[in-house]
Amino acid sequence: MDRVRARALLDVAYEEGQLGAGEYHDRSDRAETARTIGQLRELVADLQTPAGVAGWSEPPRPNPVHRLGRYPDRIRARDEDRDLTCRALDTALADGQLSTEEHRTLTELTAEAKTLGDLAALTEDLQRPAPAPIDPRSRVRPRAARFAGAMVVVAVLAAVGGYQLTHRSAPPAPVAAPAAKAVQPLVIETPDLTTAAGFDNFRGRYRAKFGDTVVDEVSLFPEYASIERTTVAQPNRVVGYDYRGGFLATSAVTTREKDKPILDLATVNVSALSDLLNRSVSMTKVQGGSVSHINMDIDSITDVPTIDIYVSNEFSESGYLEATPAGQLIRVSPFGD
Repeated sequence: MDRVRARALLDVAYEEGQLGAGEYHDRSDRAETARTIGQLRELVADLQTPAGVAGWSEPPRPNPVHRLGRYPDRIRARDEDRDLTCRALDTALADGQLSTEEHRTLTELTAEAKTLGDLAALTEDLQRPAPAPIDPRSRVRPRAARFAGAMVVVAVLAAVGGYQLTHRSAPPAPVAAPAAKAVQPLVIETPDLTTAAGFDNFRGRYRAKFGDTVVDEVSLFPEYASIERTTVAQPNRVVGYDYRGGFLATSAVTTREKDKPILDLATVNVSALSDLLNRSVSMTKVQGGSVSHINMDIDSITDVPTIDIYVSNEFSESGYLEATPAGQLIRVSPFGD
C-alpha cells in the first residue's frame, strides 16, 4: 500500500514535468523494491503535491505509551506470546512488509526466542508489531478505574467544601510558593570508543543490554560503533546494531555460516589493547596520526579472532596493525610499505 501510494505520486509528478523520464523510471523501480518508509520518503520528499492528488503520507507511528503496564523485556515468553508474534509476521508478509525468506527466518527465530525482549526485537520495525503482554502487577490502572477514582476525589472535595461553607471557617493564610529549583541536565558519559577505556565501557554496556559479550563483528569509531551480533544459541543468524550510547537494530536478520567461530569480547585483554593503541602511531609510521577506528572479528581465512587498529592523519596517510584479543601482534602494515 505504501509503495503504491508513492508510485502514484511519482506518476503524476512525471506527467506534470517535475521529473524527467530517466528520473521517473529510476524512482519508480526503487519505490517498487523499497524496504522501509525512509526509502520511500527520500523518493518523494522533493516533489510538489499535484493539484487534486492526495500527497504521500507516512503511516502512523506506534503509540509510544503502548508499553505502559507491560512486562519488561527480560521476562520469559510464553507460547501465547510467540503465537502473537507469528501472527504479526504473517500479517507483515501478507501486506508486503516482509519477503518470504525474511518471514521464514523470523518465524524460526520466534520459535527459539526465550524472552519478551527477544520477541519484541523481531517485530519492532513493522507497522503493526506484536503487542507485549500486560503485567497484572502493573500500577497503571484502566481508564474506567482512573475516572472512578477521580470522581471519588471530586466528591470528597465537594463534601469538604460544603462543610467549610456551612461553618464559615476563616480562609487559610496564604503560603509562599517554594523557590523553583534549577533542573540540572543529565549527561551520559560516552568515552572515545577508540581508547581502551572506551572499549571497556562499551563492553560493559553491551553485556548489560544482551546478557553476553559475543559478536560476529564490531567496528569501533570515536563516537559510535557498528555491530553484527550473533549468539551461541543462534549461530547462523546475524542482526546489525548501531551504538551511540544505546543500541538500535539497523538491519533485518540475515544468515551466516553456522560453523563460523563467534568472537567473545570478554577475551579482549584491555591492558594489552591499551598498550597496542599507545604504540599504534609509531608502529604504523603515520606522522601526526591517530586511531581512526578499531575492527574486531574472526579472520575469514584462519578463523582466528583478530583486532585491527587503523591509524590515519589529515593527509589521508594511513596504516594498520593486527593482533589477537590477548594482545599478541600478528602483523603491521606501516604507511609507505
